[in-house]
Amino acid sequence: MSKKTYSIPIGPVHPSLKEPMTFNFEIYGEHIERVNLAPGDNHRGIEFMGRQRNPVQIIYLAERICGICSASHPFAFCRAVENAAGIEVPERAQYIRVIIAELERIHSHILWAGVAAHELGFDSVLYLSWRAREEVLDLLEYLTGNRINYGIFMIGGVRRDITEEQIPRIRKTLEYYKDIFAKLEDVFLSDPTIALRTKKVGILTKEDALRLCAVGPTARASGITKDIRQDQPYAAYADLEVKAITPDVLTGEINGDVYDRIVVRILEIAQSIQIIEQCLDNLPSGEIVAEKKLVKLLNQLKKAKGEGIGRHEAPRGEVIHYVKLAEAEVPEVWKARAPTYNNLMSWMPMLIGQQIADIPIVIASIDPCIACMDRVTILNKDNGQKSILTKDDLHKLSVQKTRGITR
Repeated sequence: MSKKTYSIPIGPVHPSLKEPMTFNFEIYGEHIERVNLAPGDNHRGIEFMGRQRNPVQIIYLAERICGICSASHPFAFCRAVENAAGIEVPERAQYIRVIIAELERIHSHILWAGVAAHELGFDSVLYLSWRAREEVLDLLEYLTGNRINYGIFMIGGVRRDITEEQIPRIRKTLEYYKDIFAKLEDVFLSDPTIALRTKKVGILTKEDALRLCAVGPTARASGITKDIRQDQPYAAYADLEVKAITPDVLTGEINGDVYDRIVVRILEIAQSIQIIEQCLDNLPSGEIVAEKKLVKLLNQLKKAKGEGIGRHEAPRGEVIHYVKLAEAEVPEVWKARAPTYNNLMSWMPMLIGQQIADIPIVIASIDPCIACMDRVTILNKDNGQKSILTKDDLHKLSVQKTRGITR
C-alpha cells in the first residue's frame, strides 16, 4: 500500500513568514516528504533603477536592498566601483567602514535571535533580545544620524568621521554588550525549551552545505570555515586576523542543526565586539574620503571604464556586487547577489523529514531576506522564450489586475 500524502501550501503571506515567499509541502502524517520553493513575490527592480542613476546615487538604492544590511550592500557596491575606477580608499576610512559593518552585525544577529525566539513561541526572549538591540541602534544613530539606512558610505571612503569625542560612547555600548553577553548566551544556549526545539532539527550536513554553496552562519554552522573577512581580507580586516567561527569552538561538536546556527551567531556577537575594539585601539589618522569634491568624483566616474567586483561578509553571509563602467553617466551593468540567494536551496535538506511544527524555525534559521534576493524572469507562455516588459507594460498589467480585483 503506497503512502498517502497531502499538500500544505504556506505563503506568500503567512504569520511565520516575515516577507512574501511561497512553500509547497508534501506531508505524510506530521512529517515533510517533499518541499517546493516558489520565490518571486517581492521583486522591486532595484538593479533596473540603478542603471538609470550615477554611481553615487546608487549607493542609497543599495542601502535599501535590505534594511538590516544597510552597511553591507553599500560596502560591497562602493568596493566594486572603486575597483572598476581605480580609486584608493584612505586607511582611516577603511577602519570606519569596518566599525560600522560590525555594529550592524551585532544588531542583525540580535534581531535574528529575537525572531527565532518568536518562531518558537518564546516571546519573552523576543522582547529581551530586541531591548538589547536598541543600544546598538542608538549608537548607529549617534554616529551616522540614522538607526537604519546610515548614509555613511561614499565611493572612495565614508561621509562622516568618528571623532575622539564619540569614541567613549562606542566603548560604553561595547561594555554594555559584554555585560549582557553571558545572559544572552545562557538564554539561547542553555534553556531546555530552546534546546528541545532546535537540537537535531533542520540539519544541513557539511557535504550538503558545500554542494548547495551555502554562505555565512548557515555554512559555518555546518563546519565550513568560510568567511570573506578571513579568506580574502579587505578594508581593515587585513590587520585584524578574523577567524571563521564554527560551533565546535563552544560545544566541541558540529551537527549543522538550528542550534548550531544559534551558537555561531551568538559567538559572532562577541567576535564583533573584539573587532570594533581593535579598530578603535588602532584607528589611524588621515582623510576619510579619497575625493572630497563631489563634482570632481562624479566626473572621474563618468570617465572611468572597467569592471569591478565588491565582496563583503554581511551578517547573513557573502554579499557580491558587480559593476561595469563604460565612460558614461550611469553604469552599464550593476548586479547584486545577496546571501539568501545562496542559502535558499539549503532549506530543502533542512526541511525534509522534519515535522510541520518545525517549519517556522527551520525557515528562520538561515536568516532569510527575500526582498534582497528576489529576481524575476518573464516567460512567453506560447514559445517559452524570455521577453522584456517595459514600464508601460507593467503599468497596464497593474491597472488590469486592480480593475479585476475591484469588480
